[in-house]
Amino acid sequence: MNMFKESKENDIDSYIAAVPADRKDAIVFLHNFIQEVAPKLEPHFASNMLGYGSFPYKNYKKEDIEWPTIALANQKQYISIYVCSVDDGQYIAEKYKNDLGKVSVGKSCIRFKKLEDLNLTTLKKVIKEAAKKPGLV
Repeated sequence: MNMFKESKENDIDSYIAAVPADRKDAIVFLHNFIQEVAPKLEPHFASNMLGYGSFPYKNYKKEDIEWPTIALANQKQYISIYVCSVDDGQYIAEKYKNDLGKVSVGKSCIRFKKLEDLNLTTLKKVIKEAAKKPGLV
């Protein structure tokens, strides 16, 4: 079951239209950047964020769902990029955390306030690696 197919363009456009003006350029840039770096990760709307690609996942309710490999979200205090990918037991975002710039990194989440704080060269590596190995532990 793929819950991302229906009216994905309208949902993506609506999401981007709702982003506050001070972050809209960053969200649009990252939306395009992710698609350029990993064109096989199809964009879609996923749980109040923009998703790219998907993989089968069992959620906390033990339901089988499709979850985005990469997700982009405008949060209240920052922008988040979720990277749902693990390599040899290590989350990809954590693997590169020291090279991602002035960001906060959790297991699969990269958080930052301004696009300028993010090292795009390293983010490109993270996205490419995630596209090859989607999934969570």
